[in-house]
Amino acid sequence: MTSHTTRFAPSPTGYLHLGHVVSAMHARAHAGVSGRFLIRIEDIDAQRCTPELSTAVLDDLAWLGFVSEGPIIKQSDHLPRYRALLDGLRAKGLIYPCGCTRAEIAAHSTQRAPDGSLVYPGTCRHQPVSADRVPAWRLDMARALDAIGGEPGWHEEVRGRIVGDAAAFGDVVLGRRDNGVSYHLCVTQDDAMQGIDLVTRGTDLFESTAVHRVLQELLGYPEPAYAHHALLFGADGKKLSKRDGAEAVRNLRECGTMPKQVLALARAAFTQAGMYADR
Repeated sequence: MTSHTTRFAPSPTGYLHLGHVVSAMHARAHAGVSGRFLIRIEDIDAQRCTPELSTAVLDDLAWLGFVSEGPIIKQSDHLPRYRALLDGLRAKGLIYPCGCTRAEIAAHSTQRAPDGSLVYPGTCRHQPVSADRVPAWRLDMARALDAIGGEPGWHEEVRGRIVGDAAAFGDVVLGRRDNGVSYHLCVTQDDAMQGIDLVTRGTDLFESTAVHRVLQELLGYPEPAYAHHALLFGADGKKLSKRDGAEAVRNLRECGTMPKQVLALARAAFTQAGMYADR
């Protein structure tokens, strides 16, 4: 296997579960013999992410033998850096303020993006935001695509070269109301800063790659390759998630399960899932 710089980037909104272990294993395996496997904590959601959960996630990863081959970055420590990127996009006229609430967007939009989210109808693109509202900041997708010469593509491990459809997402939020930044912006910047040349993650983020490639082009970042792995599902047919109470690695530890056993469970589940979704 070719060596790469990869990363595992959990969001500490709950304890580590087997789905996370699969993602970490996938990233570490793709780093190869002489590559680098990095750990990053994506904790910009201050309402759901806590320092205690960040510590617990890192502790469980260490217990399982996952060691970052470089500094562990916590996104919450770098908010000014992300906001500076927004300032640059604002200066180029590529983002605009939006005061619409979720209810207002839902009332005026029936179109769905490839990831299932509602496509913003563009209400605030050409009108001022009311002074009594704290705005979010949206990417003017049409203008962004024009600036980079159209839809960019990327290399996917299984399917080869793919051309994205970022336009189908509409004007995505790059600056949230609560903290001034968004997942799309932060993950794009961090991957470039850490020198990630192969992004490994679950297929639930496959469609978002089109948006990230647009941002990479706008910001002058290198184009990484991508390897999206299949997701793990519970007995109820739902994707394993912290929100739905997926069994935590911490619970397995407390029951006396050894690290090698947890890794074996994750490996078996990953093999059963087919490793890669049929895309």
